[in-house]
Amino acid sequence: MGSLLTGYAVSFNHKYRRHGQLFQNRYKSILCQEDHYFLELVRYIHLNPLRAKVVGEYKALGYWAYSGHSGILGHKKNSWQDIDYVLGYFDRREKAAWKKYREFVEEGISQGKRPDLVGGGLIRSLGGWKEAVRAMANGVRLKGDERILGDSDFVLGVLKSSEEEMERRYRLKAAGYNLERVAGRVAEVFGVRAEDLWVPGKYARVVPARSLFCYWAVRELGVGATEIARRLGLTQPAVSISVRRGERIAKEKGLAIA
Repeated sequence: MGSLLTGYAVSFNHKYRRHGQLFQNRYKSILCQEDHYFLELVRYIHLNPLRAKVVGEYKALGYWAYSGHSGILGHKKNSWQDIDYVLGYFDRREKAAWKKYREFVEEGISQGKRPDLVGGGLIRSLGGWKEAVRAMANGVRLKGDERILGDSDFVLGVLKSSEEEMERRYRLKAAGYNLERVAGRVAEVFGVRAEDLWVPGKYARVVPARSLFCYWAVRELGVGATEIARRLGLTQPAVSISVRRGERIAKEKGLAIA
């Protein structure tokens, strides 16, 4: 995302003979506690064009081309957008879901900006700055993290899971696992030569093995997808697809790296 935004800003500035930054802040993704915050985020994000006065009224927002809101309302089709997942929160019947979703988003207009959805993790976890001040005044200690949107228990659970993952990666590396050893393990599982994994090309007998290799390298060893792409002569998106495919293979076959 960083490369995409930077590239677009450079092209935009060149085309319109301007200079300086185009986007206010760098891209960041936030892990969201679905039960508590998912719909609030959907509403808040889709109202951004209205708050920024890019569109003049709420009705026009439903037809604005550059928002997923129009897709959820059925006014536009995006092959990449899972609108049924969002509508499923409102009603099983499509028309009823559209109506309830539309009303839900419209109710958020009066809320204005929501610091609890975009601010620091602790503030979000407590439900806003006023609640954070009140909690601190009462000596309450809760865990927050700006990368995670959820309550304190959710934040702690995510961080614990992350720590366990890091410890596992450390143990594997301490045991001598590197890309070459992982390639050897994959070759052993699929009955292919380890060197075949590094040869570019979509060979039927190698694709599943290479997918598992990408999955173990990225998810188990923590090697970046960009580095794997460079080593295999693939694009980064191709490696990401291979990782997902490799994850399915590992689960279906009950395979473990060690």
